[in-house]
This record gives sequence, C-alpha cells and structure tokens, in this order.
Amino acid sequence: MTRRQRKNLIRILASLGAFAVIFIVDKIVGLDGVFDSRYGFLFPFALYLCVYIVIGYDVLWKAVRNIAHGQVFDENLLMGIATLGAFALALYRGATGLEIEGFDEACAVLLFYQVGEWFQSYATGRSRNSIASLMDIRPDYANVVRDGGAVCVDPSEVQVGETIVVSPGEKVPLDGVVVSGATTLDTKALTGESLPRDVSEGGEIISGCVNLTSQIEVRVTKAFYDSTVSKILDLVENASSQKSKAENFITKFARFYTPAVVGVAVLLAVIFGAVTSDWSTGAYRALSFLVVSCPCALVISIPLSFFAGIGAASRYGILIKGSNYLEKFNKANIFVFDKTGTLTKGNFAVTSVSPESDREKILYLAAIAERDSVHPIAQSIVSAYGKDVPSGYVLTNVAGAGVMAENGNDVILCGNEKLMAQNGIEFAAVADTGTVVYVAHNGKYVGSLLIADEIKDETKQVIGELNGMGCKTVMLTGDNESTAKSVAGQIGLTSYKASLLPQNKVSEVESMLAAKEKSDALCFVGDGINDAPVLMRSDIGIAMGGVGSDAAIEASDIVLMKDDLNGISLAKRIAKKTMTIVRENIAFSLIVKLAILVLSALGITNMWVAVFGDVGVAVIAILNAMRVNGKYGVEKNLKEKSKSKA
Repeated sequence: MTRRQRKNLIRILASLGAFAVIFIVDKIVGLDGVFDSRYGFLFPFALYLCVYIVIGYDVLWKAVRNIAHGQVFDENLLMGIATLGAFALALYRGATGLEIEGFDEACAVLLFYQVGEWFQSYATGRSRNSIASLMDIRPDYANVVRDGGAVCVDPSEVQVGETIVVSPGEKVPLDGVVVSGATTLDTKALTGESLPRDVSEGGEIISGCVNLTSQIEVRVTKAFYDSTVSKILDLVENASSQKSKAENFITKFARFYTPAVVGVAVLLAVIFGAVTSDWSTGAYRALSFLVVSCPCALVISIPLSFFAGIGAASRYGILIKGSNYLEKFNKANIFVFDKTGTLTKGNFAVTSVSPESDREKILYLAAIAERDSVHPIAQSIVSAYGKDVPSGYVLTNVAGAGVMAENGNDVILCGNEKLMAQNGIEFAAVADTGTVVYVAHNGKYVGSLLIADEIKDETKQVIGELNGMGCKTVMLTGDNESTAKSVAGQIGLTSYKASLLPQNKVSEVESMLAAKEKSDALCFVGDGINDAPVLMRSDIGIAMGGVGSDAAIEASDIVLMKDDLNGISLAKRIAKKTMTIVRENIAFSLIVKLAILVLSALGITNMWVAVFGDVGVAVIAILNAMRVNGKYGVEKNLKEKSKSKA
C-alpha cells in the first residue's frame, strides 16, 4: 500500500466513522429537532456537510477542473450533480416544512464512491507491482573505464566498444561480452527464473541482470537505446496504449452514455413534476437515477481486468504488448511452430548408441576422431563422452565421408556409410531419423551413434495441452521429411510441413491465414531471429527466449523471456481468465444497473439502492477483476524446476 493510499484510507475511515455517528444519532433522536426552530434542519445539514466536504472535496474539484478542460460529462460531474442536488432538495423540503430527505444520502453517495475509488487504486497498485519488477531493471549508472580509471556516467553516454566495470550487487547497465572475470547473475527480473546463471570470459551478458558474486569487466556491444533493458522498458511503458476492442467499446459507450442519462434524468424530473405537481419527488427520483447511472463499474473494472492480466503475465516473464493482444490471444486456436530452437533445443546431442553394451568404447573411439573438429555433430560426440580424450593421433578428414584417426598401427574410422564402404568394412545400417555416425577400429566395425536435435523437455506436454484445448498445432521446418515426421510423431502435432526455406514459411502462413475462419486466430511461435517476417505476418507472434534478441522484442506481439514453451499455455490460461472476468463484469454491471435504473425511475427504490447500484456494483466488479492476479498453479512447478536444475 502506497503512502497516498494509506492517507486516503484514513480519510475514508474517519469520514465513515463520523458519518455513522451522525446517521445513528439522527435516526434515533432526530437532529432536526435539537433546536426548537423552523430552521432546525440546518443543524443536521451542517454536520452532514462537514463530512461531505472532507470526503468529497477532490471529486468536486475534479468535476470543475474537467469542465474547464472541456471534459464535461464524466463520473465526477454525475456525483457532483447528484449529491449537491440531494442537499439542495433536502434544504428545499426543510424550508417548506416537508419531511427532510437527502442529507444522509448525499454524504453516503460520495463516501461509498470514494470507497470504490480506493479499491480501484489498490487493485491497480497490485497489478502495477507485477510490472514494476520489470521497471526495476532500469540501470542508474555505468562505470566505464577511461584514462586508466573507472568513471561513473549515465548508461546512455557509454559508446560501443568501451569497457565497463560491474561490481557485485550492481545492475548490468549495457549489453556486452565479458572480457575479464567470472560471476553469477540474477536474471529473475528479466525472465522470472529464480535459478542464477553463471557467466565467464567470452560469455555474452545482457543489461538488466544483477551481478551477484564477483567483479567483471564487460566490452559493450550495444548502445543503451539498442540494449535489451531499453527495449523491454519501452515495451512495458507502451503496453497500456494498445487497447482491446472491449476497452474501446467502453470508452465510446461512456462518451455517449453519460450525457444521455443526464438528459433522461432532467426529463424524468420535469415530466413527473409537470404531471403530479410534486416537483421535489420528481427531482429526488432524477437524482437517484443519476447516481445509479454512473458507469464507474464498466469504466474502471474493464481496463483494470486487462491491466491485471498483463501484470499477471509479466510476473512469469511473459511480456504482452497490449490488451488487444491479450484479447486476441484468448481466441487463438491455430498454433504454428518453428522447429529448431522452439520445439527442439537447437543443439545436436547423441540420442542413442548401438550396441548399447559397447557405449563407452564407441564414444571413446569417436571422441578421439572428432576432438579437434568444430562441427556441431563432432562437438556433441566429445560432449557425450565427457572425459579427457587422448592426443597423439593424426586426424585426416575424408571429404564427404568422415574422419580417419591414426596413431601407428592404431586406426579409427568415424563417419558415414560411404567411409565404411571405402574401407571395405561391413556394418549394420541404421534407419533411425537423425545423423548416423559409424565407428570402426583397426578394420573392424564397432558400432554407431545416432545424433539428433533434442526435443525440449516440456514440448510434448505443452502440445498436448494445446491439443486438449481444441487448438490445431502445426510445425514448419527446413528439415527433411523423415526428421520432421519423426519429431511431429513424438510430440503429437496435428500436422507439419518440411523442407521449407524462410520465404516458404511466410507463404505457408499466408495460406493458412487465407484458409482460416474469420473467428479463428493464428499464432506463430518462433525464436524471433530468422522468423521475424512470419512473426509479424501472423495474427499473434510469440517470440521464444526474448532475452538478448532484438528481433524478438520488435517483431512479436508476445515475448516469452524464458526459452520455455510452458509460457504459451500459461499465457493462454491468463488470457482466458481475463476475458471471462471482463465478460462477467460487463454482464453483471449492465443487468444490475438497468434493473435499478428502471426501479429508480418508477420511484420503487430510494437513493440508498442507487448507491449500491453505482458503488456496490463497482466494488464487486473491481474485486472480481483482482482475481486475474491470482495463482496459476506454476509457482510450485517453478520451485521444483529450480531445485532439479540446482
């Protein structure tokens, strides 16, 4: 709770206490009879007016200020007319000897209106806190090395190529490469991931992280305005400018609705007074009509619901660029995925060894032959062996076939079928999907290694969840047909397209967009680097692993800061809950208000019921909107995942 919220809460509680005392005493003893005079009604008027001024001075001031700025019809004006009118009506009834009615109701209207405003402020603050953690990544300074010493400057003043020093406890101000030292980084503010990340010399480092353990020197690779932290801050700050259809509807609705109800209220008072000659009752009904007609519940709760949804998503490292994308994502039912780096890890790994009984020997021999190669397949073999590899072998590359390693009479062959055939070695052919590496030792076949791009641990589960929601899941990949078919079968995709060039992916998405129904929404999920054209063309573009990727932040509508597909199903649940609450609030507000408007116009209800129709409905709608910020069943999973990594 902020200092301003506490101050307003104290004012509300003090006013509520004073109002309760005055109201109870008035109903028990009758304050208008304390002074034996025809003007005795001025005593309760003065008491209620004191409470009214304390609780409502800012509402009246906002109404006057908005009128001066040309914004005449808003909730402040409605509250002002209704409450001041109630006071005027009560004074008129008192002066003419009629039963006094209106002092307490005028106070109650503004008092409970302020209660609703406080709940709105508190709810907005809760949602804002979820986003504020992202704003905390903004660096305040950078220690740049100049003239043999470190100079503290604004991050925007550091040039690309300069070296900065980052001490323990400081935020990394700019993107770069570590040139000296090794440390551990806290990336939670960027990704939501609680597990720290280690970085050493030669490793890339991004702005917004917090240095935890040791001092490091970093060579800057991007200017501040091009850095990761700057782009994220820009995204968050501008998220509220992208409004949903529901928000735009409410804005237009309130613009025409408010002056319309003022006109209806005036007509109600005039017509009733002219027909019955009871002008005070007509005015009272009109004032009750004005109170309940205030569109606070809709104007406040609908934007708040979307704001809460964006805040809830950001808490888990999911950046949504605006409420319009949150609304559209709820309708997303066609999910198109890039393969490499999205559904798979994007790195080669030894997935099987045949025969498995000779696994250690086969890996040992293959690692000797591949130890000096920089090819990803060779590096995956050395990594799978994981031990020191003997040197002293002369390595000869056989073009298009593999590697021959010789150390005297000791000869190792490591390559494809062609290498085995060239050396007259009989081998057992492997038909599995992936890259097969055959190994022979001193003229005899030893076994084979199957190397493939690893599927992410969470891929199958997420695809299953999307399929369970009735969504269509499609993979577009440049890999060959056999590899694509194998991956699609393992993870349960609806369909796939193989052997596609980048421009072919755009054509495929264009075809799917043309073929889909108007109510459908196509979502493309990629790594945000080479998939930027497709991300921009789809209805909703989701970039995986947005940290450090400029293209991801610029081309996509939703950015998953962690390279984790679980963010898609989580964002889908948040979007669904947000839109459910938005629809609930719209339906509840309109139904209750319409009912009380009719009852007020007919004189069946009084202003107290009108107060509930305005403030009560608004508070209920706001509390309902706050449910968007609830738990989504991932906190426990995140903790377990962090423990397993540790």
